[in-house]
Amino acid sequence: MDAAGIIRQLAVSAPAILVAITFHEVAHGYIAYRLGDPTAKSMGRLTLNPIAHIDPIGTVIMPALLLIFTQGQFVFGYAKPVPINPYNFKNPRKDMALSAAGGPAANLALALASVLIMKFVIAPLSIFVPASVSSSVLAPLMLMFRSSVIINVVLAAFNLIPVPPLDGGRVLVGFLPRNQAHALSRVEPYGMMIVIILIATGMAEFFINPLINLFLAVLSLF
Repeated sequence: MDAAGIIRQLAVSAPAILVAITFHEVAHGYIAYRLGDPTAKSMGRLTLNPIAHIDPIGTVIMPALLLIFTQGQFVFGYAKPVPINPYNFKNPRKDMALSAAGGPAANLALALASVLIMKFVIAPLSIFVPASVSSSVLAPLMLMFRSSVIINVVLAAFNLIPVPPLDGGRVLVGFLPRNQAHALSRVEPYGMMIVIILIATGMAEFFINPLINLFLAVLSLF
């Protein structure tokens, strides 16, 4: 991909990535706040200003490198995790699981919103506006919202891998019987290493791809 292609892909993907990771983290913090933990709010993380959530590596460097080395075929990123103190919850295991589930749920809601905007706003407008406006404004917007659908679906599916500290692992810890939950929670210090191994060996695809296909199939109903 040449420099112009990289710039075009960044213009399409960067806004979607920023919105996706911002809503993902704010959803974690907001649900935690509603359940009794004010940690994220007191640290100024319940804001939709993406600057508060940017991680230099996960939000800037990694997506840029993926864009370059995958020729724009795969762009992914993450934000600074929102701090949550489970000791503030009335039911720490259950409430932590609900807070964890909020991130993927927010991403799926954004994917659905993107589909509805494309179907009921951009597509109808393209019929009535001049061709020049359609090609210069609506076509790029359509690409951005399509990118939003894919990015949010992939982010939700990836985070649902049932290995803590990913959201799927924390949800599982919250609803498993106590002994099994304790055993799974002990994996957390090694969780990211396990996830990296799963990705490197391609084993993660056996979990992520069916979820992506399921989410896209459900979204296609709209």
